[in-house]
Amino acid sequence: MRAAARHRAFPPNPERLKAERRGRFAELLCRWHLRLRGWQIVASHWRCPSGEIDILACRRGVLAIIEVKLRRDLETAAAAILPRQRRRIARAASAFLMTRPDLARLTLRFDVMLVAPLRPPRHLAGMWRSDE
Repeated sequence: MRAAARHRAFPPNPERLKAERRGRFAELLCRWHLRLRGWQIVASHWRCPSGEIDILACRRGVLAIIEVKLRRDLETAAAAILPRQRRRIARAASAFLMTRPDLARLTLRFDVMLVAPLRPPRHLAGMWRSDE
């Protein structure tokens, strides 16, 4: 599908826009949460044709590829990451490392940050490996 065909003249869906705003706010909370814990944010909302990465952060020789999930409760957020999405994130991570070979020496780790209303973000380290 051509790029012009994807951007039709339909009015934006208000519910979708609202969900995107909430997601961006959750990512902002997570970035601050990580910074306060000594992580350096390398990139956020990084996109390529094979996928998207919410946050890339490094600390102590680890490059964390972080997926942010915002749901009504943490259990639902944890269950929202499906194998297909994990594969897409892993492909995007490979593409990112091609653009930043200086980071390839770091240990790669796939993390998840769960966000629920009125709770601090929860950082779950090493939730999956790229070969899964």
